[in-house]
Amino acid sequence: MGFVTRATLLLVLLLSSFLIASAQSSSVESLRSQLSDVQAREAEMQTRLKQLDEDLKPENIEKYYALNGSTHPEELREQRRRQLEGERERVQTQLDQLGASRTRLETAIATAEAAAYRQSANPSSLNPQVETTNPSVTPSSTTQTQTKPRARRAKRTRRARTKHND
Repeated sequence: MGFVTRATLLLVLLLSSFLIASAQSSSVESLRSQLSDVQAREAEMQTRLKQLDEDLKPENIEKYYALNGSTHPEELREQRRRQLEGERERVQTQLDQLGASRTRLETAIATAEAAAYRQSANPSSLNPQVETTNPSVTPSSTTQTQTKPRARRAKRTRRARTKHND
């Protein structure tokens, strides 16, 4: 290959890695934006849940109908209590769903950040058709590095046996 072809190939590789990195960055930012929206909605729902808990207290239900004259106040109070409990259950369900969404988004963010980190650490993985060769690494040198830990273990085992026999 000529110098121009190699330079062009290198330029294409660098540009593609830059584009992929920027796309992943925008993906992470989108997920973070969604997470902040979910957290804000979760805070609103928690505030509403606290308000409903306060409204469900018997003295507050009585105060709600204090100025309203009725021949059956206990029925009105019971109706109000059921209405508030139903709303409280709906809010709690929404809170549970938002919590699950928050967990999924946090996991997705962590996964996207890890993928971006892996790709930034290993740019050759961005373009699998382009093989990078390192002339210093040969099949025989990789075999030697694989056998070294075994040799060390065997040596340690022999030392341990000799110490044990003494």
